Formats: sequence, C-alpha cells, structure tokens
Amino acid sequence: MEKRILIFLAFLSSLTFIAEGSFAQTNTALLSATDIKTSKTIELFNGKNLKGWYTFIKGRGRGSDPQKVFTVNDKMIRVSGEEWGCITTNKEYENFTLTVEFKWGTKTWEPRVKNARDNGILVHSTGMDGGYDGTWMHGIECQIIEGGTGDLLVVGDKTENFAITCPVATEKQGGSYLFQPDGKPVTIHGGRINWYGRDADWEDVIDFRGKSDVEKPVGEWNRMEVVAKGNDISIFLNGVLVNQAMQVKPAKGRIQIQSEGAEMLIRRIELTPISTQ
Repeated sequence: MEKRILIFLAFLSSLTFIAEGSFAQTNTALLSATDIKTSKTIELFNGKNLKGWYTFIKGRGRGSDPQKVFTVNDKMIRVSGEEWGCITTNKEYENFTLTVEFKWGTKTWEPRVKNARDNGILVHSTGMDGGYDGTWMHGIECQIIEGGTGDLLVVGDKTENFAITCPVATEKQGGSYLFQPDGKPVTIHGGRINWYGRDADWEDVIDFRGKSDVEKPVGEWNRMEVVAKGNDISIFLNGVLVNQAMQVKPAKGRIQIQSEGAEMLIRRIELTPISTQ
C-alpha cells in the first residue's frame, strides 16, 4: 500500500511539472478541471431527440440510418454499434469543456463480436463527412475502448493539418507512445498516444480490464471531460487526468460520437465554453 501511495504522489508531482516545465516553453499552460473560467453550459443532448446532430453511416451517407444505429429512448442516446458511423454536431466548437456520461451495453456486432468494446468521441472535426475511411470526418479522437479509454488519436489525412504533441515515456507500448507527464514531447500526425495507465498486456478481447483502469466496469456510468482551450487538450476520466496534448491541429471543428461495433448508452452531453479573456 505504501508503495502505491508513493507512486501516486510522484504522478501528481509530475503533473505540476507539466504546467511549470516542458509545456511552459510554448507559453501555454494546460488546464486542470478546477482552474478554467467558463460561461453558460450548452446542452448538446436535450434528452428527447438528436436535435443539433446528424447521422452519417458508412456506405449510406448523411441522414440515412435505416438500422436505427442511433436512437433516443428514456432520455438516453443508444448507439447500437451495428453499423460503423457517427452522429455529428451541426455546429463547430472551440475553447470548451465537453462532458459526456456513457456506459457500455451488452450487445456487440461483427466483425468485433469478441473484441474489446470500442467507440469514441472526435473533436475538432473538419472536412468532408466520411473523409477518413468513408466513415468519419477527420479530427482528434478521444478514445473510448475497454482498457484504452482516454487514448488520444489523430484521425487525420496524413498531412501536417492534423497533429498533436504529447510528453511520452521513453519506451513505446504495443507500437504506440505512452503519455507520461514528465516525458519528452513528441508530435504525431497519425496513430495514437496511449493514456498513462494503459495495461502493457492489453488485449483486444471483450470485457478486458487492465490493472490500473480508471474506466468503470461494463454497465456502470463513466464521465469523460474533454478540456479544449486554444491548441491544448486534456482528458479527464471519472475525475482523473489520463491524457494531455498541446500544439493540437486543428483547434476547432465539429464533434462526432462513433458507432464502431459495440452498444453504448449516453445520458449526458454538455459543452461549457471556456473564456479566453
């Protein structure tokens, strides 16, 4: 127990280093959940319907969802996962805290019936619907997947128009960088930065849980907060900072919520603008 406490205190100390050390070189201090100045919160989900959003299903296009992949019942959005696609906001957003409360359902679909439940939230999405693999608009993904919720992905067009810079550990994890607050900053234009506690033995199997997972078990509600100010992004999962990036490109755009083979329920989607004054 004493060893675990010392590790946790060391992690908190390293977060202070981010604000005062390596990220200070950019004159941009990344934010904590308690020090942001905000204005009135916007309900992006009204609990009744998908007003303010539109559907895009791979192979079907915009506004065509005959399989009812995205539905609203009992004040919740149900993402069935049956077909690949997303709901996308009509408007673009920048400088905000996005709060999403979600939990996994039990249903999974081919070709991921036995794989880890997988969806995600994309922010700063720009360009054409389906621009990435005919499925999603290009953007920055805040991953929601069993064992990997909190990963940051660049769902880009392989150009410098889409990028994130994160401090990372010296050694990669499964071919991807691992977020480490006091690590050396690296910039990627594709791929992912794993959240700090991702299990080194992660497997793409259903019901996977890592030793240090912050995400709650299947059937329990989780809260993800994406804090985006200027060119910075911080991800909080159930109140814990799990990943951060700076020099994010682009810095504004639409918001997408994915369907990628697993049932997921969402009861809250709120956006609170962050004052830049």
